[in-house]
Amino acid sequence: MRIVLITPEGPTKRTGNRVAAMRWARILRGLGHRVRLASDYDGQPADLMVAVHAWRSSVSIERFKAKYPTLPVILQLSGTDIYDYLHRDPEPTLRSMNLAERLVALNDYAPRVVPKHLRKRLRIIHQSAKPPSRPRKPSPRAVIVSVIGHLRDVKDPLRAAEAARLLPPASRVRIEQVGRAYSRQWAARARAEMKSNRRYRWHDDVPAAAVRSLLARSHAMVISSMSEGGANVISEAAVARVPVLASHIDGNVGLLGADYPGYFPVGDTRELARLLERLEREPAFVARLGKALARRAPLFRPAREIAAWRRLLKEIGHP
Repeated sequence: MRIVLITPEGPTKRTGNRVAAMRWARILRGLGHRVRLASDYDGQPADLMVAVHAWRSSVSIERFKAKYPTLPVILQLSGTDIYDYLHRDPEPTLRSMNLAERLVALNDYAPRVVPKHLRKRLRIIHQSAKPPSRPRKPSPRAVIVSVIGHLRDVKDPLRAAEAARLLPPASRVRIEQVGRAYSRQWAARARAEMKSNRRYRWHDDVPAAAVRSLLARSHAMVISSMSEGGANVISEAAVARVPVLASHIDGNVGLLGADYPGYFPVGDTRELARLLERLEREPAFVARLGKALARRAPLFRPAREIAAWRRLLKEIGHP
């Protein structure tokens, strides 16, 4: 089968959408299909469109459906689709969703916000991660807490740095952040934070190997987003057995589970600081986080994601 996989351009090739699209392309090729990645649909023949992001891919979806009204579209709903554009700009977002034969979301709580008439089309596919090639070795010199994600408003990216300021003077917690700043303002804020906060270091955009290396020496990871569709970095952390401290939002709870012990309210610096202090001082708390992650880790196995895509293609008549 000829598949065109639409993923809109971002400011870096390591956006969450782009990374997911590249992995799905590998999965679909492994299932025997020919896959062409594009930022928009140019009219070339295809048997199926897989589109990332309802709002950003709306023109491509309409163009494909106008040319091939009987051929299927599988639409992956991003976090900004279901937690932002569905309310802020519903017309193109809903049009894309209505045109698609199947919708894919990345976290178990997504059905709560997808319109009722579309829920029968919705399938949850958890993003997978490969186990690390080397054993995890947390740094012995400091309590390294990683923050992995681009610096933009929705990520609330400096929350961990601000929480680290509230820790006792003797604390060994250090915040190590990687990810590209989406604006000059965010870059300036990160540099200013480094100058005034001895516990914080921003490394800018780094290759995937450097991200894995950071996770391997981390004692924990913080994801402080105000909104997420289902961050692959949670999959990576769970598979690597790196404890996660996460903002209590649907996109995180839908991956980590309602009973996960490492949540803090969105934007709550003091509560995150309290969790960081527990992480450093309470081995029993760290063990609880580890056990909870171990229960969720099977969700993120590559074989499970491959099987989900195989089932989805079979549903639309393309085994």
